[in-house]
Amino acid sequence: MKTVDMVIRGGKVVSSQRIISASVAIDGGIVVAVGQDDTMPPARETVDATGLYVLPGAIDSHVHFRDPGYPHKETWKSGSAAAACGGVTTVFDMPNTSPPTGTIEALQMKLRAAESSYVDFGIHALFGDESVDHLEDLLDAGATSFKAFVGNTFGNLPAPTDGALLEGFEKLAPLGVRTVVHAENSSIMARRQKRLRDAGRIDPLAHLAARPAVAEIEAIGRVATLAEWTGARVHIAHHSAADSLYVLRDAKARGVDITAETCPQYLLLNTNDMLRLGGILRVNPPVREARHNQPLWDALREGVIDMIATDHAPHAPEEKTRESIWECDCGFPGVETQMALMLTEVNRGRASLMDYVRWSAEAPAKAWGLAGVKGVITPGAHADIVIVDMDRTGTLSENRLRSISKISPWHNRAVQGYPLHTLVRGRFVMRDGELVEDAAGWGKTIKGIQAMPEAQVRHPETFITAVTEPGAAAREADITRSPS
Repeated sequence: MKTVDMVIRGGKVVSSQRIISASVAIDGGIVVAVGQDDTMPPARETVDATGLYVLPGAIDSHVHFRDPGYPHKETWKSGSAAAACGGVTTVFDMPNTSPPTGTIEALQMKLRAAESSYVDFGIHALFGDESVDHLEDLLDAGATSFKAFVGNTFGNLPAPTDGALLEGFEKLAPLGVRTVVHAENSSIMARRQKRLRDAGRIDPLAHLAARPAVAEIEAIGRVATLAEWTGARVHIAHHSAADSLYVLRDAKARGVDITAETCPQYLLLNTNDMLRLGGILRVNPPVREARHNQPLWDALREGVIDMIATDHAPHAPEEKTRESIWECDCGFPGVETQMALMLTEVNRGRASLMDYVRWSAEAPAKAWGLAGVKGVITPGAHADIVIVDMDRTGTLSENRLRSISKISPWHNRAVQGYPLHTLVRGRFVMRDGELVEDAAGWGKTIKGIQAMPEAQVRHPETFITAVTEPGAAAREADITRSPS
């Protein structure tokens, strides 16, 4: 029998369907066997997972590694180190860097920066009025997907007009490519923020008052309508409100290819925490009232919300602690703390480990064209694995974060359940809770393995390319002419 690189022995292997006592054999970065220990091949290295759980590495489809442009906040090396130490084996980075990832040149800059990554990655390129004419070129240059900032956030990138959003969906629908959408209505929020500032409101809850749930309801509805018309695939980022869940539920029932994520902050925190933490907790969309928490948990269990992401968005401490809430940068680090927070909730009975694997690994793998290759522990899949101790207790500390940003709303929060070891394609990037420093640069783009399902285009005869090509007017006249 051939000797393999590694066997993980004695653990409990978790999928979205079951938990089994099994060993896992890895060779060449690939899982080659999962089964009883006495069936495993000889191995050059053995890892003892007795008493531990063996999970697929988390896939975080929403991180801001700030590189290029903001090295005082984060770099690809520091952000991916945080991911590795948080049990995250694949990340998708957002385009609001400097320059924004909306041109070939800016995309190439980001790909060069990502060469230092500890974990595998995808790149969401910018979808806006300025980039809509060359979305295909960005895909050819290495983008895996797109991000449309329908709602404003850090970087103040202009929201795409509705015309550009429709035209972009027309282009991407035949390609099967998914677009992430920051779904808040920018016009509503800009007007309300100005009125609040003019009224002298600088308190933490003014941020929530400027971004009411109706802004999320309207934006998700608009995006779902355009996606339904064209057949484009869309993904709603950082879903925050109970009130907008019906829009997602209804769109899915109609067959719209729409996925959604929520984040630990919307599941576990509320306005009481905003009053306590102030600008540290300023994030877009805002953390809302406590009544939103449980419906988001319910939506995860029902599949209305598909997955967990973090919106990892680091800033320097001085950028988060200014007197006026409007002057505090939006976002905070999260990629390193998500797994411990969610495992703690599993221990509390709010979800099962199988639920967690579905939300953190299997669902994002499916959404981003990685199903069967990442997000599962099965023969033929990448050996992206995290070994967790569900009994280990501790306290999260912003001072121990691998992120450059050392300010977190999770500081001093008690947790039970920690990732101990993280492997990316069979190589340790974290071992015994410590970063494997020389694994920097091991991460690779997922572009070459991404395989989205077959596109389902709708109403192509109305697409701008169809109605502007030679002969379009004559064809339309023939179609609409009444029978003689």
